[in-house]
Amino acid sequence: MDELLVPPQRQYAVVAQAIRYLREHALQQPTLAELADAVHLSEHHLQRVFAAWAGISPKRFLQYLTKEYARTALREAQDVLGAAQASGLSGPGRLHDLLVSCEAMTPGEIKSGGAGVGLSWGEADTPFGGVLAGWTPRGICYLAFLDEDGAQRVEELRAAWPAAELKQDDVEARRLMEQVFPATPQPGRLHLLLRGTNFQIKVWEALLRLPPGRRVSYTQLAALAGRPKAQRAVGSAMAANTIAYLIPCHRVIRESGESGHYRWGDERKSAILVWEAGAFAHSED
Repeated sequence: MDELLVPPQRQYAVVAQAIRYLREHALQQPTLAELADAVHLSEHHLQRVFAAWAGISPKRFLQYLTKEYARTALREAQDVLGAAQASGLSGPGRLHDLLVSCEAMTPGEIKSGGAGVGLSWGEADTPFGGVLAGWTPRGICYLAFLDEDGAQRVEELRAAWPAAELKQDDVEARRLMEQVFPATPQPGRLHLLLRGTNFQIKVWEALLRLPPGRRVSYTQLAALAGRPKAQRAVGSAMAANTIAYLIPCHRVIRESGESGHYRWGDERKSAILVWEAGAFAHSED
């Protein structure tokens, strides 16, 4: 089969496998031939899969994975974020041309467990594998990547909204994911419904203000959330995030340049960072 016809979820599987191999053999600095052999493709086909998936070459891809690149990105972010804070930047975040806004659930709504609320959910494919999405008339309230744990994710969603009326709608889920991951970036709007403590919501709102393609450290994010010394609490807020990708916890890395852990898989975090970095670099060309 021509690898350009490989569906997006299969392309991600190749990328995840490559990332896993590179992490295990980082000290040996594997060549393109070695990497291609590890993912069971020819060098030529590996080039084509990467071009189809991320629009960048494997060589560029490897650059984006290095700690040296990550540390440089953190230094650049310090200047960008400092300028943003000085100018009072507080508008909604941008994801490509997608405007993402949010509102928080009230304590009463949380206590009621979603009584009287119609909650829809569905599964769909994305460039990073399958997802399970949940939404109400007020916006997306849940988004989780799937790794053979769909039933567990449905139960997690149901536990958060025990009194809501759940309805499966895979067609609408696919439509929503086409907005989140459009083949061609285009203007649009998405609204998120957040459930968390006041501090958690401040952290998530700070994440939404990050420009695509940027990386920040836990310390930088704590400052953006108004609690400069609360790095540990920031980590807890990220772990509590149940709206993957749209609330971009994947953009937070350690000061050392290590990507750190990710609720939906370390390889997936690296893949998303590489994908965004490539898209961001093209947008500046």
